Parts: sequence; structure tokens; C-alpha cells
Amino acid sequence: MDSAAETTGGYRPWSEVTPDAARRLLIAAVEAFAERGYHATTTRDIAGRAGMSPAALYIHYKTKEELLHRISRIGHDKALDILETAAAGPGSAADRLGAAVRSFVLWHAAHHTTARVVQYELEALAPEHRSEIVALRRQSDAVVRRILTDGVAAGEFQVPDIPGTTLAVLSLCIDVARWFNAAGRRTPEEVGELYAGLVLRMVGAAAAPAPK
Repeated sequence: MDSAAETTGGYRPWSEVTPDAARRLLIAAVEAFAERGYHATTTRDIAGRAGMSPAALYIHYKTKEELLHRISRIGHDKALDILETAAAGPGSAADRLGAAVRSFVLWHAAHHTTARVVQYELEALAPEHRSEIVALRRQSDAVVRRILTDGVAAGEFQVPDIPGTTLAVLSLCIDVARWFNAAGRRTPEEVGELYAGLVLRMVGAAAAPAPK
């Protein structure tokens, strides 16, 4: 299992969380939720992993659910930023779709422990927090849908069902977090490149080369 504190591609997870004690607790929560699941994890488990007392946890987070919400919000903000950056990039729709899938998959593979919690513990959130995260997911959907729509309009893609294809593309990318193994034979970069090619073929476009 990767470390939720691992730095990859210049991204230091949870650097936006301060003070350091709050960051350590959040990292411990990510690792515990990924290993045991949200419902099987206790606040004592989280505090112990962070080297703190359970009482220390409540100084920074009122509840276990507040921790999950913070993790989910930061993770979904990062996912949306990755997609929006690629969508605003140069080149054709195929170039932008390839870049979006490549970078989105790379993040889900390189940070697979974090991504599993971010993507698969949605139902454990309180209703108001779940609604907030669902709204962010819809924004991510809209970014991919916009690239697909541009590609169809330009004659680059053959996509008869844009909403359904959007769902398929995002589901394919997100699922990498579930199976990726850092000890496996492919690096996160290689998986990103593989999936970019797969998605471009799915929409009837030639695979765009990876950036130099």
C-alpha cells in the first residue's frame, strides 16, 4: 500500500492542511479508511496511527465524519483541477482528452490509497456533505463532456451517446485506484499512457502522443 503522505510529481498530499498535527491525523485517517473501511475504523485507530491520544484528535476534528469530509473535499478539488487544467490546454479535442485521461489516471495510480477513500467512501458522508461532493463530481463530468462535445463537433470523435461515454471514461479512470499495485509491473505513468490510448480508441480518435 502506498503512503498517503507520499510526494509524487511535485504534489505533496495534504499540504493545504494545517497545523501539522491536523495533517498527520488526516494522513492517518486516509490510511486507516483505505485499509479497514470507514465504518470499521475508530477514532482511536486514527489517533494511534498518528502517534496521538484520542483526545488530541478532537482538538482538530469534531467527528470521524468531519475527517472523511475534509479528505473527500480536498481529493475531489484536486481531481477537478486535474481535469480542468487538461481541458484548458492546447491542441485538438483528442489532445485534450488524452491529456485529461493521462493525468487523471496518473493521479489515481500514484495516490491510490488516497483515491480509494476519496472515490469509494461517498455513502459514509453526512447528507449535506454528500450533496457537496456530488456537485463537485458533476463538475468533473461536465469537463469531460465538454471535451467530448468539442471532439464530436470537430469531427474528431464518433460518440453517439456523450453522457454515457462520459460516465464510462470517468469510471474507467477512477477504477485504477481500486486495483493499482505499486509493486506491479506498470508505473503510474505507464498506466496513464495506456488508458489515454484506450479512451481515444473508444471515442474513435487516434491516440495522441504523450508530451515530451
